[in-house]
Amino acid sequence: MSNKDLHKTHSPKSNDNAKRVSVLSEALPYIQRFANRRIIIKYGGAAMAHSNLQEAVFRDLALLASVGVQPIVVHGGGPEINHWLEKLDIKPEFKEGLRVTDSHTMDIVEMVLMGRVNKKIVNGLNLLGAKAVGLSGCDGKLIEATLLGKGSHGFVGNVSKVNPEVLEPILSKGYIPVISSVAANEKGRTHNINADTVAGELAASLHAEKLILLTDTPGILRERDNHSTLIKKINTSEAHTLIKNGVVQGGMTPKTECCIRALAQGVHAAHIIDGRVAHSILLEIFTDEGIGTMVIENNNQTR
Repeated sequence: MSNKDLHKTHSPKSNDNAKRVSVLSEALPYIQRFANRRIIIKYGGAAMAHSNLQEAVFRDLALLASVGVQPIVVHGGGPEINHWLEKLDIKPEFKEGLRVTDSHTMDIVEMVLMGRVNKKIVNGLNLLGAKAVGLSGCDGKLIEATLLGKGSHGFVGNVSKVNPEVLEPILSKGYIPVISSVAANEKGRTHNINADTVAGELAASLHAEKLILLTDTPGILRERDNHSTLIKKINTSEAHTLIKNGVVQGGMTPKTECCIRALAQGVHAAHIIDGRVAHSILLEIFTDEGIGTMVIENNNQTR
């Protein structure tokens, strides 16, 4: 081999090509494993607020659908709700981490989540060649709501029942359901429900392979704000202990509890990942290393 040929073999372009092939090769067994499996993705936080991250999420979802995975998206839209409340001189109010939702605020929640935010996601997916359908928990009584607690948070709800058969015709035709976290009670009164809660209950009812929660943190950390202490994999017993000992606290507590509940109801694995990292969904699902925290029932389970 000549020096010229040797230089070509070890050129930067050649190395880049080798990396691309390696990534694709690593993804193959995961693509095969998760074909025709259902993965629930809760979409929110920074991944929803920044256009470059939005585009990355839409591409991840479109790719999942194109290789035979069945993604189902559940979304909130807190920042967008706050934006429109401010436009209407309504001051956002929070209690114990939950939005206090009076009748005026509920009107805004419905318009923003079921309209503007939902259709933005649907349109973004459709532009990439995916087939997306926008829904709320109200459609077909997909989610039935009940008032959370004693009503101290206004029209904030909890999930009383999920009717997953509503989604079956949509999924069977290859469409991606995009679901806003608004649902009605038995009297038809709409409620604002935490999107993590909706995603977890939906994952359980659909016997999903995975529940993925996009957050604004790397995952579960052993030391707060120390990203090097990220816990890559944890079982539910260990997760309970971290909550009890205060290692998991604040907004991470309900997310971790959501994962635990979903696993107890048959979901195979739950993931808390950093939505601020572009393509974090693909990195978590299709690579050996993953990117966030995987919560499991059995320590022997792999990614």
